[in-house]
Amino acid sequence: MNFNTMSNHAIAAEIGQRISQLRLKKNLSQQQVADEIGMSRMGYGKLEKGTGKFENMIATLRVLDRLDLIEHFIPQTPFSPMEQLKLKGKQRQRATAIKAVEKNSKQDNELDW
Repeated sequence: MNFNTMSNHAIAAEIGQRISQLRLKKNLSQQQVADEIGMSRMGYGKLEKGTGKFENMIATLRVLDRLDLIEHFIPQTPFSPMEQLKLKGKQRQRATAIKAVEKNSKQDNELDW
């Protein structure tokens, strides 16, 4: 499946469908999962439609014993050893913005034929 060609809504619906499949594989009703999470069945139904809260999706994966899927969803991205040396043990908190002068000079260089 190519998620790059799908809208955000379509991707959310696909994730909801996959959660539904996991629930059915465990032979659990929507009400049973909703009760475990502490939400209404209608609220849980929204999750399976792709319109639920992210925190509820995590709780659902916990009930279905599939928290391992989060590691595949967004794997941890460590910094390179050289980047860590530059930071001198500090955690990186922000991205570096491209300065307007650098951005304009890069665009000018691209136009030179």
